[in-house]
Amino acid sequence: MAQQHHALSSQESYNPNHLLDILLGKMQLKNDAALSRMLEVAPPVISKIRHHRLPVGASLLIRMHEVTGMSIRDLRDLMGDRRTKYRLSDAQGRPKPEEKAAQAAQAAAAAAQQQPQQQQQQSTNENQSSSSGNYAH
Repeated sequence: MAQQHHALSSQESYNPNHLLDILLGKMQLKNDAALSRMLEVAPPVISKIRHHRLPVGASLLIRMHEVTGMSIRDLRDLMGDRRTKYRLSDAQGRPKPEEKAAQAAQAAAAAAQQQPQQQQQQSTNENQSSSSGNYAH
């Protein structure tokens, strides 16, 4: 079976083992099993991170922050993650074609429904202004 690497592991400075070792020392834990219990993750998660098969995700970083009180920036620095920007792909956040069509149909239906209401309101306003007339008292 070919070993899978995530994009972050291509950075030469990336070393999640350093982060995990620092956490073990800071929390005075004996091994990765104790660390996994402290972080409330399954032991294989720590193993996969150590073997570069799984990146340290956002939720785990947040958990590390909560348990240790260290800043997210410090935690990322300890593992060698020096990225300052995260880029989303162009596809993220964009509606799917079928969603776009449904939104367009909804907008058209709403516009069609508002048009008769606006016409009715205009004719009511015209009737009121013509019936009151301009009387000087």
